[in-house]
Amino acid sequence: MNIGLLLSRKRDYSIDKLIEAAKNRGHSVRIIDLAECFVKISQQDPQVHYRGGEHIMNLDAIIPRIYPGMTTFGTAVLRQFELLGVFPLNSSMSILRSRDKLRSLQILSKAGLPMPVTGFAHSPQDTDDVIKSVGGAPLIIKLVEGTRGHGVVLAETHNAAKSVVNAFKELNADILVQEFIKESSGVDIRCVVLGNKVIAAMERTAQEGEFRANVHLGANAREIKITAKERAIAIKATKVLGLDLAGVDMLRSNRGPLILEVNSSLGLKGIEAATGKDLADMIIDYIEKNAKPYTKRHTA
Repeated sequence: MNIGLLLSRKRDYSIDKLIEAAKNRGHSVRIIDLAECFVKISQQDPQVHYRGGEHIMNLDAIIPRIYPGMTTFGTAVLRQFELLGVFPLNSSMSILRSRDKLRSLQILSKAGLPMPVTGFAHSPQDTDDVIKSVGGAPLIIKLVEGTRGHGVVLAETHNAAKSVVNAFKELNADILVQEFIKESSGVDIRCVVLGNKVIAAMERTAQEGEFRANVHLGANAREIKITAKERAIAIKATKVLGLDLAGVDMLRSNRGPLILEVNSSLGLKGIEAATGKDLADMIIDYIEKNAKPYTKRHTA
């Protein structure tokens, strides 16, 4: 099988593990630098080209690793591969749904999935009201397209929250405000869902003085056994957004598990270290079972 890795940044642990797993299973791997791609949109013969004019073809599957800043272009290139019938591990539409925090929360809300109360407003004139709508301070303020804990602020007081919200607005940044779940105490859960199964789960505990439980920010991680309800929520959230592979982040609150966000481009290093599981191999196995051998085809 010919597998493409569509990258918008330099190689890292996750990329290297996926390459290793694919090659160990006898597959060919093609690294595709997103920044060097261009597309030909045509009714009869849509194509993806590489810098210099090379026509990229004969891929059976493609694994997108698209990071913020390249979302629009990256999903457009991925969609072009989809038009050609290449199997994507996470479709362009599912990535767009999950990458926009506000949109994803609205979709999850419609599906009846639990989450912290969240507010969103355009005008600074509505700042006081949107803060009150989520229960007031302390509260969390997030950039709509932030990732890995970046663009996430804890505001302890109403005045602090108002200042941060208005500062973001001055920068024309889209932000949302979210109730602060005090009882979680800097601890969250990440469940990795592949297809219709949770394949790994870890608990992350933030460093002292830090409320963001992200491993790359120094949080401690350990494997945990999740509840049946947490498992069902993680799987449903992934399915509702249309993802094949997702990292579903949740908090354990007094009213049960609450979804923080669903990540479509999760890192493997932290959770493989915490659980001892070879997630990369599981991912390639999933692709083997779901991708069809390439034939020239066009589904537009």
